[in-house]
Amino acid sequence: MRILTLNQFKALLFSALFLAFQSCVVTPGQWKNDQISSGKRDDFHQLNTTALKYLKANDPKGLKAVLSKDMIDAGNDREVELISNRLTDNEYKLLDEYYVVHKYRDSSMDTVRVKDGSVNRYALVYPYEAREMYMAYFIPEKSANKYMLSLVYAKLNYGWKIVKMELEPYTIDGKTAPELFNMAKEQYAKKETQAAQMNTMLAVTCFKPGVYWQYPDEVDAGKFYTQVRDEVNTKYQYPLVLRQLATGPMILRIYNKNTDDGYSCPVVYYMTHFDLKDTTEVKNENLKVREAVIKLMPGLDEGKKYILYSAFNKPPTGYESIDHFDMTQKLN
Repeated sequence: MRILTLNQFKALLFSALFLAFQSCVVTPGQWKNDQISSGKRDDFHQLNTTALKYLKANDPKGLKAVLSKDMIDAGNDREVELISNRLTDNEYKLLDEYYVVHKYRDSSMDTVRVKDGSVNRYALVYPYEAREMYMAYFIPEKSANKYMLSLVYAKLNYGWKIVKMELEPYTIDGKTAPELFNMAKEQYAKKETQAAQMNTMLAVTCFKPGVYWQYPDEVDAGKFYTQVRDEVNTKYQYPLVLRQLATGPMILRIYNKNTDDGYSCPVVYYMTHFDLKDTTEVKNENLKVREAVIKLMPGLDEGKKYILYSAFNKPPTGYESIDHFDMTQKLN
């Protein structure tokens, strides 16, 4: 048997320690989807499988196995319940995932940028939660109005744990925030001001679909909404009498509403002089109201499946239940 000298033994020990250290070192960087090494990706997907199992089952106790201590201490029963409802209603799929390794530990924000030129490009602007982080974003396979589920993990000294979890609107009527914003700008250019204002409002609702998610047009959309809203308030001063109709119905309010089948549609509140019990006269007048509204506010029906109308005999106050008669105009 060969006897090592002291110097040889030290050199061998140093080499072994160096190799062990090298195996633990992670290279700083950012990797998306299939850029993530297959081994790590498989491990992350197993974490997701476990988390989604407990979330879908509305099991906050079981979910603690993959939550950070801070998340557990904060309590999340209600959030888990809401996520469970969405996961039960629709099958969710992974949209995008990111594995990031920070170069330095500091309080500054880091950024992942999507470099393609598509309208839906976005960045992730995230803080230092741990040297290694993993971010997964899920959306339902079906549904025009989609909610995004964000799961953000950090490698803590007691393992990979979820440090952020969120469910927020991603699409409305099948369109993302940038797509809705582009549609609104096109409508505004055609002087379809009311329609532009309503679609900008929908866009603003979807501009933060995920944790750390940042669309480049978010700030511009907010400014544009304020501008268009002010123009609408000047142009259409409610209550607005439809003087072109002999019966003189009066528009009280127009707003967006999500329907039970997963779409968004305009809702028109108006007052009629016909007794609501006389449904025949109310319906006949409503056919004329529909024509007048679209002529007055072009584009309101663009890309919509319905417009909902609620007729009142006196203005709703919000403090008491007021009788009304609801009618649905099917567009597509």
